[in-house]
Amino acid sequence: MFIGIDHGTTAMRFASDTDHFKLTREEATEFIVADLSRLCPPDEIEGIALCYSMGDNFSKISDIKKIKNRGIVSREGAGKHIGGGTKVFDEIKKSGIPTVVIPGLHRGSPTDSRFKVYSHQSSPEKIGIAYTVCHDLGDDVVVSDASSNTVTLLVSAGKLVGAFDACIFAPGTRHGALDVDAIRKVDAGVCTANEAFQHAGVDYTMPDDNSLRIRTVAMFSAMECAALLLLNSRARVALAGSLAPLIAPDVESLLGMDVAVYDEWCASRGLAAIARDVFSGAQEILGLGVDL
Repeated sequence: MFIGIDHGTTAMRFASDTDHFKLTREEATEFIVADLSRLCPPDEIEGIALCYSMGDNFSKISDIKKIKNRGIVSREGAGKHIGGGTKVFDEIKKSGIPTVVIPGLHRGSPTDSRFKVYSHQSSPEKIGIAYTVCHDLGDDVVVSDASSNTVTLLVSAGKLVGAFDACIFAPGTRHGALDVDAIRKVDAGVCTANEAFQHAGVDYTMPDDNSLRIRTVAMFSAMECAALLLLNSRARVALAGSLAPLIAPDVESLLGMDVAVYDEWCASRGLAAIARDVFSGAQEILGLGVDL
């Protein structure tokens, strides 16, 4: 049995080929390896693929024993820090179960060099989403993951080309890019940049009108997809994340094309598939090298 673990914004999601469960980030602070028995007996687990935070200080899918500082440059910066992901990472490492850690996309990644104008492109769980979508739709896809934040990736000929991270372009419900007003608040000492990032989503910046908020996320998600389609016009488009079914009609209308819709388990299932393939001998996943 192979297991994928998705370190999401609000929850940790665990999946195998046949089952899944999730813990809130707060609940995950009490995680123990025995919790994996909800999927299968821990002694039957052949391998795990794990995500942690931004995954920005390594660029290959790597054995957990080779990862330093849990695979991140620093805990400081964009995102909410609770401790659940840290607990899961440390307990899995301590367990001795064969485990690989998935990198995020950043300046050290083998993506199109032009995307490296920004230091960070995508957190690692999006690699799991892309792997699931490519398995279903083929080697040319644009995937937009919309929930608390919105991140959109391009895969061409089975390799990751680049991505727009949450702090660059499209807002989600909670997070978004820092606009002029946010920059002024940071400069005035009203809030930190991270606090501004965590309050730049449509739930904070748009009127209390859920329909308008959903249509706003849909428009910006479609714009990210359209931007990436400039680099591969034949790519198929998929949406993932909790907002995917809500924004899909507007995204289809704006793009003038059908989109595939995936549920919240897309990332963890894709990570389980990565674990299966890596521990079966794969040397590359979506253009990312493997270092066991």
